[in-house]
Parts: sequence; structure tokens; C-alpha cells
Amino acid sequence: MSRPTPLPFAALPTRAFHATARVRFGDCDPAGIVFFPVWFAMANAAIEDFFGAELGIDFHALHATRRIGTGFAHAEADFMAPGLMGDQVALTPLVTRIGGASYALTLHVHRAEAELLRMHLVTATTDLDARRAVPIPPDLRAALAAYQGRCADA
Repeated sequence: MSRPTPLPFAALPTRAFHATARVRFGDCDPAGIVFFPVWFAMANAAIEDFFGAELGIDFHALHATRRIGTGFAHAEADFMAPGLMGDQVALTPLVTRIGGASYALTLHVHRAEAELLRMHLVTATTDLDARRAVPIPPDLRAALAAYQGRCADA
């Protein structure tokens, strides 16, 4: 398997959404390096912010009121450089595919211009009560497609 070439922050689409996070003491192993599962928790938090700020969909209402889940069906990461305690990072989700009941994101994590890691996430939309996959709701589909278009136009 070949490793991806790090992408500088400036190479991301200019209209892409960026969430920010600070690496805290509790996010790190004894060497002061981000413990790898913490990146997935930060990614989920960034996606929650992305839903509200960029897609105009209340992430919590989607789950709690509408009972539509957006869990990862697949998640992988390529680590390019360690994240360190005290780092300020930008997490940038880009929509790569919109399917029937799932969509895929590539999430870039940067410290300034340096890409620290790149995640490939496939999210399945599910009926939380029936615990089965359901089609992506029309408002979410439209918002994802619009964002994907804005990023492609940049």
C-alpha cells in the first residue's frame, strides 16, 4: 500500500469548511503525541460542527428527534506526522461520494500548512429505532451535494 503525499493546507478548496481543535494534555500518550483513537473523536466533533455551520442541519436533532443515525461504517487513517500536545489543528471534511444510504468523506487534519493525517470515512444513515440502513434524507443529500459543488468550484 502506498502512502499518500501530504497535501498542504493551502491546496484545500478555498470554500471548504474547517473546524479547529486544540490538542490537550489528555489527548496524548506519555510521549506527548496524540493517541490515535483521539483523532477519531476529534473527527466526529468536527463533523458535528460541519453539520450545523456548513450544512445547516442540527446534528443532535437529526439523531435525537428525527432518529436518523450517521455512524461510521468504515474508517481509516493515514498518519503523516505526529500531533503534539498544544497543537492547534484544522479539520477539513471533503465529500467524496454520496450514495443511496451512505456518503464518504475525506477529512484532512493540518497543523498550519502540514498535513498530519488524512481520514477516509464512510457514514451510513440508519433508522435508529429499527437499527437498519435508510436512504440519506433529502435535506442532508441536498446539503452534502451543495457543499461538494462549492468545494469543486473553488
